Amino acid sequence: MSDKTILLQEVMEKAQKWLAPEFDESTRKQVQHLIDNEPDELIESFYRTLEFGTGGLRGIMGVGTNRMNIYTVGMATQGLCNYLIKNFPNEKQIKVVIARDCRNNGELFAQTAAGIFSANGFKVYLFDDLRPTPELSFAIRHFNCQSGIVLTASHNPKEYNGYKAYWSDGAQMIEPHDTNVIAEVEKITSIAQVKFDGPKENIEIIGHEIDEIYVNELKKLSLSPEAIAANKDLKIVYTPIHGTGVKLTPMALKAFGFENVTTVKEQDVVDGNFPTVVSPNPENAEALKMALAKADEIGADLVMATDPDSDRVGIAVRNHSNQLVLLNGNQTATLLIYYLITKWKENGKLLGKEYIVKTIVTTELLVEIAQNYGVAYHDVLTGFKYIADIIEKKHGKENYIGGGEESYGFLAGEFVRDKDAIMACALIAETAAWAKHNGKTLYELLIDIYSQYHLYYEGLVNITKKGKAGAEEISAMMHQYRTAPPKEINGSQVIMIKDYEFSVEKDLLTGKEKVIELPKSNVLQFFLADGTKISIRPSGTEPKIKFYFGVKEKLKNKQTYETEMKDLVEKVNIVAKSMNLN
Repeated sequence: MSDKTILLQEVMEKAQKWLAPEFDESTRKQVQHLIDNEPDELIESFYRTLEFGTGGLRGIMGVGTNRMNIYTVGMATQGLCNYLIKNFPNEKQIKVVIARDCRNNGELFAQTAAGIFSANGFKVYLFDDLRPTPELSFAIRHFNCQSGIVLTASHNPKEYNGYKAYWSDGAQMIEPHDTNVIAEVEKITSIAQVKFDGPKENIEIIGHEIDEIYVNELKKLSLSPEAIAANKDLKIVYTPIHGTGVKLTPMALKAFGFENVTTVKEQDVVDGNFPTVVSPNPENAEALKMALAKADEIGADLVMATDPDSDRVGIAVRNHSNQLVLLNGNQTATLLIYYLITKWKENGKLLGKEYIVKTIVTTELLVEIAQNYGVAYHDVLTGFKYIADIIEKKHGKENYIGGGEESYGFLAGEFVRDKDAIMACALIAETAAWAKHNGKTLYELLIDIYSQYHLYYEGLVNITKKGKAGAEEISAMMHQYRTAPPKEINGSQVIMIKDYEFSVEKDLLTGKEKVIELPKSNVLQFFLADGTKISIRPSGTEPKIKFYFGVKEKLKNKQTYETEMKDLVEKVNIVAKSMNLN
């Protein structure tokens, strides 16, 4: 008997259980169709249980244990309920908030989760329509809730949906809560364990009133109202790429004082099928194609695009030739952090207790800027929940200015505890107005920063290794780098190694070691004598190993910036080639 035949028999047994009366008629019909007609799809749908990981659920929608549907959402929600009940035994009534983005089945999944929370006796604040993920974070804190969820698959393709769980501080869960919730979810092995359809009186619909409170908080972050007033006609093109930013981003820009915002009408249409893009990911140039065309049509200064749940933003600015060019996440973070720290200094807000936060794979230029102003900085593992953890630990003792990650996520202020593209759009526009007030474009401001500090470029190489053999190969690569690290890379000496799995930083010049005070993570970093930084990290969600490269040089001449940047891009290619990666 072949392996596939054995697997099909196992899958058939699991699928047969989904023909029971506790499953709705539509689900039973779809499962029966797979059993009768589509054995390969049946296997894909049932060969495993969709894993509730540290970031929640994410998967293709459909019937089966390995798909996003009301039953997998239901089991996850019941597991979360059980954990919250254990953790908050003295709460008169546990409170949660539910939000969703534009994806197909989002409303169904949100309603399903609301009914389950209610059935467990919880007070539920349910948004009346789609809302950005950062507003979910804000609402948890606003209502003093113990938890919250948002139904989103971020920038994944249209076939996907997802479920992210948040703790009482408004941030995604970290240890011990993330693994403990996973354990509770794994205990839910039958639909019979899920309490569906609780009383409607436990569910309160929320909406516009929270939008106004949230936007009013955003306005307090503004540092240059005079620059905006003088440049309120700054031409901005914005697209939500069919997602949740459609209402709040224009609302926030208007509240800040910007009066010349043009949206891409075709992409203002809320649609989980994302009909105008291949992928709703603002990291991809293709996703901004229509916005760039609109900007050229009207002569706009700035283009901004947010992903479906509005936690990440991609931007384009005009270069010396008046052409629109896309900035990467590190460049946008550089502009924002430079602007925020500079204005905090000008406004007399730097009192010696301020700090910024970045992830370990984000540009080191942020460190240079912070140190120049006497602002503390903190490195954290990849994932915005770790930035939020620093904010929570220092809340009331030190002042958070801002932070970000190379993957297009940014945050200022403390009232939201996740990356916030609505906030970022408002502050990017303000930075552009401030630059214009000082006779510069954003592009020129970026070059000024490079000139003042160093010219930095960061590149990423993804190596995909599929299947069990691929996973073993990735593990072997990490083992090799750990046990026999290179002494030099591209002719430059390796002078420091950071191993986050074993929490050790070793200075190879002095032989001294020190403990890395971060959670353990399977990440290695090599620092070279020429300033190059190489970070190696296997993906936690895909069969990939990621190599992040950071290189730097002194910018010799502002006029030759583009040529010098091309040289750094080529240097990354050469470094990657020296490591046999391309």
